[in-house]
Amino acid sequence: MKTLLLLRHAKSSWKDKDASDHDRPLKKRGKRNAALMGWLLQKEDLVPDIIVSSTAVRARDTAARVAKSCCYKGQITYADSLYLGGTGAYLDALRILAKDFKIALVVGHNPDIEELVIMLTENEERLPTAALTRINLPIGDWSTLSSKSKGRLVRIWKPKELVDIGASSKRSRVWVALNSTEK
Repeated sequence: MKTLLLLRHAKSSWKDKDASDHDRPLKKRGKRNAALMGWLLQKEDLVPDIIVSSTAVRARDTAARVAKSCCYKGQITYADSLYLGGTGAYLDALRILAKDFKIALVVGHNPDIEELVIMLTENEERLPTAALTRINLPIGDWSTLSSKSKGRLVRIWKPKELVDIGASSKRSRVWVALNSTEK
């Protein structure tokens, strides 16, 4: 079995009206939520074996902040095809992953992320920015992944469902996940 983590990029800024869609950066809230989702991956013992990200600035920055926050030690792989590439581009990017990677995190965009969740789990879910989805896939090798690979949607975490319950020290915050039941 493989674990697929799908993360919609964090909240981006529209401040620079001249920036292309591909070049939009994260806003302050997006930076905070990306780091929060990285913390969540570490807490849930879901630090990925590989991170694959769209090349869009907001996705790259999300991936970097998540990687740092969850103490990911590998390199982030960037795939230009994940920017406006459709669900087929996501499947293609996953099919080339090494067989020994058990947990893969993909950072991308809507509507593709939502459509991929529907395709792989038959669950229709709204995924706001920085939403993290966990799907268990009944495959032993990423190369066998297809639109017919029916996985199980285990959990969706949304930044607004994580509540800051205060500081446990000057540098760390304590967060609690609301609605913590698994699907």
